[in-house]
Amino acid sequence: MLKEMGRTSQAVLVILYGFMTVKAFEMEIIPANRIVKQVGETLRLTCNTTGCASPSFSWRTQMDNPLGGTVNNYRMYSTLTMNPVSTVNSHDYLCTVFCGEKEKKEKSVKVEIYSFPRDPVIEISPSSAAAEPVTVTCKILDVYPSHYLEVLLKKGDHVLHEKNFYEDESTNTENKTVTYSFNPTAEDIGKEITCVAKLPIPNMDFEPKERVTSEKLTANFGPQNTVITASPGNWPMEGDTLNLTCVTESNPPAQIVWTKHLADESIQLLTKNNVLSIPDARFSDSGLYTCEVTNVVTNKTEKATVDIVIRGAPDITKLSIEPSTTVREGENVSILCSAEGNPSPRIILRRKSDGADTGPYSEGRILLPSVTFLNGGDYECVAENEFGKSRSEITLNVEYGPKNTMISVIPATAVKEGETVIMKCTSSGNPAPVISWKKKKTTGEPEKIYTDAILTIKNIKSQDLGLYKCEAYNRFGKEEKDVKLLVQEGKLFLLALFLIKQMQNLCPSKKASTAAPTRQVLSEGVRATWRSS
Repeated sequence: MLKEMGRTSQAVLVILYGFMTVKAFEMEIIPANRIVKQVGETLRLTCNTTGCASPSFSWRTQMDNPLGGTVNNYRMYSTLTMNPVSTVNSHDYLCTVFCGEKEKKEKSVKVEIYSFPRDPVIEISPSSAAAEPVTVTCKILDVYPSHYLEVLLKKGDHVLHEKNFYEDESTNTENKTVTYSFNPTAEDIGKEITCVAKLPIPNMDFEPKERVTSEKLTANFGPQNTVITASPGNWPMEGDTLNLTCVTESNPPAQIVWTKHLADESIQLLTKNNVLSIPDARFSDSGLYTCEVTNVVTNKTEKATVDIVIRGAPDITKLSIEPSTTVREGENVSILCSAEGNPSPRIILRRKSDGADTGPYSEGRILLPSVTFLNGGDYECVAENEFGKSRSEITLNVEYGPKNTMISVIPATAVKEGETVIMKCTSSGNPAPVISWKKKKTTGEPEKIYTDAILTIKNIKSQDLGLYKCEAYNRFGKEEKDVKLLVQEGKLFLLALFLIKQMQNLCPSKKASTAAPTRQVLSEGVRATWRSS
């Protein structure tokens, strides 16, 4: 019996302990304190609960105005999001939480809204000369609540005008304007005109509560004292970045136009910025640059000029042959070379194979009247100054018909039967001449027998004797040479040599003529003739 009573008392204690550990039904709003937000920001209110397994939430304003936000309910909390905040959100917001049918709790939080987003805007109209009346306008944009707004207009430390808007009953953001006109003195030019806007809302903590804008009181003038500065200077090196800056004194700011004077006396419009930038400057960028500044209010214009000279090693700009790099013999030819550089380069134009310079250097020009094949070849132009040199080449190709056609015979034109004779024909020409051989038939007509420079006759026989003709030809003409092959007959040949020797001894004055390249030996056995057709 006693044991059963003990067990019962222990069970009661466990049940009582369980009731004691269950959390009480509570709720809270985060943030919990008074909230200050500026129009345009984002605000999120969160209603949390504890001690209730299945709570339900409700949001409202104290005066039952629209919420002006979005509600999202979750299992144990609910949110009210205002994005963006506007003047309609200036209320006391209440969150009610129901737990079952009988229990509910409610809390509220105060949301206060203001708008003071930017500094005032000052306009001084017109921007005038001294002693002429001016109107100062100060604009305060998107302010709320405007009935707390206070505005001061100041000239230096002196207050020109004060205004407040205490009688306004604003329900939304507003733009407020304060104007004031006065006659400035000459001493006032250059002084600060200041607009001070204040929004001292009582018991509301936000920053800033005061915004200030200043502008100098100026007169229209200029342009004047216009100058150009050149960086890295008026004599930059080729490849430098050249910056020309135009500086002037003008109010309002002057319009700027850059121009360049070209070689043909025309003017090139470049840019309308105060800085003219030329990256990777070239020799062609040398010249006279003008900065023209105009004040459209004063209707005045001023100009400044600067002479820019780009320095550097020469560049060969042209190397040409006129009328063409390939010409016919007899044409008139000009070889031209030009280069740019600063200082002006010395130009040397020459044929490479000559080794010596061919002028005139100053003009870089070679004139070849009635050009011959001897003038063909590679020509070189060299331009040089103190910063370096450049070099370029060009080839003159002179085309001409066959020239200097010659025949050589090995072993000789008088041969013995059974020997081998090699006849070689050479000729110059451009294009290279084609060589062919002809032999005079018994009828007297030539017959083409071979096409090549070398004609070889093996085991020569009596029928191989006679007149042979070498013909060299290309599209510009042809040239021919003859040679006559004869067979030597032993005794008669020796007799002929003996008679020639005797004649030389008897007539020494004629010795030279018998040794001439063109000769004729009167003998039935030996006879050789070279003849040009």
